[in-house]
Amino acid sequence: MTTATTTTTLQEQYLQLKQQKPQLRIRDAAITLGVSELELLELNLGKNVTRLSGDCKEMLKDMKQLGYVMALTRNEYAVHERKGVYDNISFMAEGKMGVAVNDDIDLRFFMMHWHHAYAAKVVADPKRTLYSFQFFNARGHAVHKVYLTAQSEPEAYNTIVNKYRANDQKSFTIVNNHPVVKNEILSDDKIDVTAFQQHWLGLQDTHDFFSMLKKYQVTRTQAMRLAPEGYVRKLSNDAIVQMLHLASERQVPIMVFVGNDGCIQIHTGKVNKIVPMEGWINVMDPKFNLHLKLEGIAAIWETRKPTKDGIVTGIEVFDAEGELIVYCFGKRKPGIPELQDWRDLVNELIW
Repeated sequence: MTTATTTTTLQEQYLQLKQQKPQLRIRDAAITLGVSELELLELNLGKNVTRLSGDCKEMLKDMKQLGYVMALTRNEYAVHERKGVYDNISFMAEGKMGVAVNDDIDLRFFMMHWHHAYAAKVVADPKRTLYSFQFFNARGHAVHKVYLTAQSEPEAYNTIVNKYRANDQKSFTIVNNHPVVKNEILSDDKIDVTAFQQHWLGLQDTHDFFSMLKKYQVTRTQAMRLAPEGYVRKLSNDAIVQMLHLASERQVPIMVFVGNDGCIQIHTGKVNKIVPMEGWINVMDPKFNLHLKLEGIAAIWETRKPTKDGIVTGIEVFDAEGELIVYCFGKRKPGIPELQDWRDLVNELIW
């Protein structure tokens, strides 16, 4: 978006679309209109939207002042919402990576993808306005959002907005619309499969899995094909729905990870209310909501990864591009073996 004319045209198109579909969320509207979510958000700059400037790492640390909030991280096919308090935030690798490690708000940050920040007041309905902080990558896609709840501190919201308010509240951001350049994928015959499998068998920590993939230049879906025998199992695309229902019925505590290029958000605990709805499977609990679009699922794999504490069993859900939509484990911490109830549950999943 570079001119007032195109901005006005987009504004008119957006208003018309909202009149046709009042319940349409801004991200879905952006997809329909062929623009980024950030571009639609900025149509309200100086009104309900305030551009922020400064260090996003410092902003994240200031989220603690808000008290009890809802953190939201999503990708193309999954939305992860978790309520709690931002705390215990730290950064490493020269500020490029960070963590928020808490029982409720549990996050992994990849700050090289955090380019734009805003405070936004979203009118959900005539009686309800949602106050939020929203963070975007260079392409205008949201990497993370923080929403106030009824238990949050509204004055802290105003304090943070005033602290980081940018001087420029008029000009529009030009997002990166260049085609995504993907890394070259090596064919299976160019990979040292024997060394890769030996490395897999020698893993000591699940966090080492990504570095292993990088070392052998193996994609995550390639790894499913090339894994040591007995360490992966292809499941039915309905397995994630079955898993959520079984975890709820048996009250098996699980870990649910949803991420994008800038953030991974984690829920650890039990799930209770599982609600199918128009092509989605949803967890609708007081502190945790998950919304998973089933048509996006192209493959689901059970994985078994060695650690110092024994085998860790995971469920990994992929889209047609080989991107992770959501992945799940049984609740665990370093030094504690995997729950037998989780292993039993996974063994029953359809394939």
